Amino acid sequence: MGVLKKLFTWWDGATLTTSLHLRRHGRKVGSDSSGNIYYASKKGSRRFVSYEGANDPSRIPPEWYSWLHHQIEDVPDESMPPPPKFLREPEPNRTGTPLAYRPSGALELGAQRPAASGDYEAWTPDQA
Repeated sequence: MGVLKKLFTWWDGATLTTSLHLRRHGRKVGSDSSGNIYYASKKGSRRFVSYEGANDPSRIPPEWYSWLHHQIEDVPDESMPPPPKFLREPEPNRTGTPLAYRPSGALELGAQRPAASGDYEAWTPDQA
């Protein structure tokens, strides 16, 4: 199933053809702590990322995001200062997962929303 999955699924890492294209037309620039691999075209004008696991852009660290969008020229390891000690690791987007934020009245939690306070009257066109 591994080869067929690599041929036809784009949402769980790079497809086989994308991997071959990156290796042929790009040069590997570096990788991050999540296992994502970064490439630049041989002409140097385009930059790419090959995700490790699900294709989720929120898993790109801020310094590599800056490199991908041409905000910095050199790779982050060479051009960025070391991160401050108080800086936390970035977290992926949790929308749609069980870890997503749900307020106290969320239906997923089985809670009931509080009743309206009575200070609102619905507008009807007949009263105008």
